[in-house]
Amino acid sequence: MTDVLPHPGALDIAPEPPPATVTDPAMLLYPRLRKSPYFWKSRAHGVAMYSVYNHTYHPRHYGDPVAEYWALLEGVTLWDVGVERQIEITGTDAFAFTNTLVPRDLTKCAVGQCKYVFVTAPDGGIINDPVLLRIDEDRFWLSLADSDVGLWATGLAHAGGWDVRVREIDVAPVQVQGPKAKALVTDLFGADVAEMPYYHLRHAVLDGMDVVVSRTGYSAEIGYEIYLHHATRDAGRLWDRVWEAGRPHGLRPIGPCHIRRIEGGMLAYGCDITLDTNPLEVGYDYTWMVDLDQEADFVGKDALIRAKARGLTRSLVGLEIGGAPLGSFNDGSMIEPFAVRDPAGQLVGSVTSACWSPRLERNIGLAMVATPSTPLGTELVIATLDDVRDGVVVEKPFVDPRKQTPKG
Repeated sequence: MTDVLPHPGALDIAPEPPPATVTDPAMLLYPRLRKSPYFWKSRAHGVAMYSVYNHTYHPRHYGDPVAEYWALLEGVTLWDVGVERQIEITGTDAFAFTNTLVPRDLTKCAVGQCKYVFVTAPDGGIINDPVLLRIDEDRFWLSLADSDVGLWATGLAHAGGWDVRVREIDVAPVQVQGPKAKALVTDLFGADVAEMPYYHLRHAVLDGMDVVVSRTGYSAEIGYEIYLHHATRDAGRLWDRVWEAGRPHGLRPIGPCHIRRIEGGMLAYGCDITLDTNPLEVGYDYTWMVDLDQEADFVGKDALIRAKARGLTRSLVGLEIGGAPLGSFNDGSMIEPFAVRDPAGQLVGSVTSACWSPRLERNIGLAMVATPSTPLGTELVIATLDDVRDGVVVEKPFVDPRKQTPKG
């Protein structure tokens, strides 16, 4: 057998060093990904970071997430949330069909009300956690978190022979959030709209544009969502109208404020909740949220009944985390979940969302951990991508535990 000799000089060439890691890689903007109807308007205000949500570019912040946090707490903010795609369900069977999608009993949802709901899978896992709006008697909107519920609902409707129409409609929201939101919405729509009860909606017309205004939002502050009909046509007009009305109130564009939502114990789909978690594990075993005794059947009901009977093996808890300040979560500071171990070194779960809270002056987070590690005061060990820190289980939400602020 003939020996194969190396190329002359090959042994004298040192291996090339690996390329340097790009610590802040850019995101390509190109036609393949969708744009919110407000894309060009929000971009004109200086969006500094995008992510992708519902296959759509999503503004995450405009350069200073901490300043945006304080603007939300002290003033009024405008959010491009056109990524919240609207799935409309209509038809003779619209109520019955929608009632099978979610664990809430929709006989308790009147026309003109909204409900925070889970869409559950046959095994009880969470497919999505939209806000449901009952627009008319047999007309529902699902304002989606980040998953393709339209495809799921279309498949169920077809397989079950339901007399419904499931479609994505040309409606896109912006959010107006913060303690001065009520004053701004009063200027735009009048006191009747601004003073509507929490999780209710009103139909309105603004400069000839048809909208639905709901007393909802992803901020744990006083807030509204303005759902614009014919959004691809009128998004620029609506944005400009809200912006001009907001000038006297110091309106500021921001991205969804994850510091505030973590303080409020609000869940992020894909992080704190996924198809592999169920509503009981994430702390939503309230009978009004997961009604296992209602007459109607819903997808995943039997699985959740069995899960409740077995008892939980893990739960989502609040954590205080030691060490230097973490980032704002939406700044690229938390690329992966943090591993959680007990003091003996046993892996017991993971931190799913974490940040530094400027007003609490400490790191806080949400973590899915094994049941023995859930009691308040349990000491844990948190491994970030950079270091190892002490943690302790605490009450959540971290701020406003009774959630009175958004109802003000």
